[in-house]
Amino acid sequence: MASADPPRTSRIARGAITGVAAARIGAARLGHRLRTPSEQAQAAHEAEVGRILFGALGQLRGTALKVSQLLSMHPNLLPEGVRHELARAQHQALPLNRALVGRVFRQAFGQEPETLFTQFEPTAFAAASLGQVHRAQLAGHGTVAVKVQYPGIASTIASDMRLVRAALRALAHTDLPLPADAVVDSVVDEIEATLLREVDYLQEAEQLQWFARHAALPGVTVARPLLSHTRAQVLTQDYLPGLHLDAWLATQPAQALRDRAGQHLWDWFMHCSFTLGQVHADTHPGNFLFGPDGTVGVLDFGCTRSLSQGFRTGVAQAWGALLRPPGDPQRDALVLQAYQALGLATPGLTLHAYTHELAPALAGMQAWQVEPFTRAVFDFGTKTPPPVATPQQQRVLGRHLAQVPGEMPAFDRMWLGLMHLLGRLGARVRTHTPAVFGAASAGPGA
Repeated sequence: MASADPPRTSRIARGAITGVAAARIGAARLGHRLRTPSEQAQAAHEAEVGRILFGALGQLRGTALKVSQLLSMHPNLLPEGVRHELARAQHQALPLNRALVGRVFRQAFGQEPETLFTQFEPTAFAAASLGQVHRAQLAGHGTVAVKVQYPGIASTIASDMRLVRAALRALAHTDLPLPADAVVDSVVDEIEATLLREVDYLQEAEQLQWFARHAALPGVTVARPLLSHTRAQVLTQDYLPGLHLDAWLATQPAQALRDRAGQHLWDWFMHCSFTLGQVHADTHPGNFLFGPDGTVGVLDFGCTRSLSQGFRTGVAQAWGALLRPPGDPQRDALVLQAYQALGLATPGLTLHAYTHELAPALAGMQAWQVEPFTRAVFDFGTKTPPPVATPQQQRVLGRHLAQVPGEMPAFDRMWLGLMHLLGRLGARVRTHTPAVFGAASAGPGA
């Protein structure tokens, strides 16, 4: 297995990479203007810009690579061609070499990992954009999982986000349709806050403890941290058994088992999001382990988000209104009211403008969001893919969407990831959950 060098932390080196990327985006814009306008030319232009951005973020590595992942998960923020290229970051992480692992332990504990654990496997069995995970043995605990953060990651966040903002400003000067500056800024601000939380493993340990204590539901397991062997850059926790999604599906589990696993996931996420007001927002398949009986283990609590009572109520009200018949005379008014209460739609947006301009641009995404609630038992094997906004629709959204509420990016990532998981499972799930459309109790985010 190849080893990775630490991310480039020099401000000059990182700035140079972004400067070159901005210049290449400008050149791509000029080249696009010389081509004959067509859907194929636009798609090729978007893909080219996406490759330039991904190339720059890939050279920076570290948090910049994580930003690439997070940006790719916002279907209405960037054009589809750009988003598709950035999504490649999900598969680009390389593990640290042994010497760098030792450096992290010496800085965190003042000693090597082999002296802290009865046995420590030097080769990671899982790697991601910000850290990697090793198996170890600890007296009195048996097998544990030890997550080690890449050196220098935390120190690059502020400079990386400045560079990302500069790259997005360069996009704003192209012919690509983008939301209003306020919308882009609010998403980038939330990504920065997410990264600051995610690189603090002590904070993740607190979240592990909280979810294990408050969010325990039958069929779902959350690892508990071992605080004695946890520091800001090293997290030790229970080792959870099970198979990742692809490996589990390769065992050809019966439909009943896939339904059971899907129901566990659905119930847990609805309970956490709408009742407890605390959401696990990193729902890619690598963060879940599936047992032979359909139980699910949940990993990686570095990316969590509190959801205020107002946000939860607003989402439930918007979805409830969208589930009314299309001919219901109150439907559009109730949706607009919920969007404005969330701060999503501009306060001055009239019902006429919503009905005739914004609603048609949002119709595909709205239908996709509430589709699971349209039947008492929903077959996620038939779930439609998330729609891609056309350039014209994105321009309408840019005019009428005031901002993205702080909780919205994390919630959207959760929902998108959950739909993907349940779709891959092909699970049939009872979706009429009282926690969604009932009065959600006040949780820690209230």
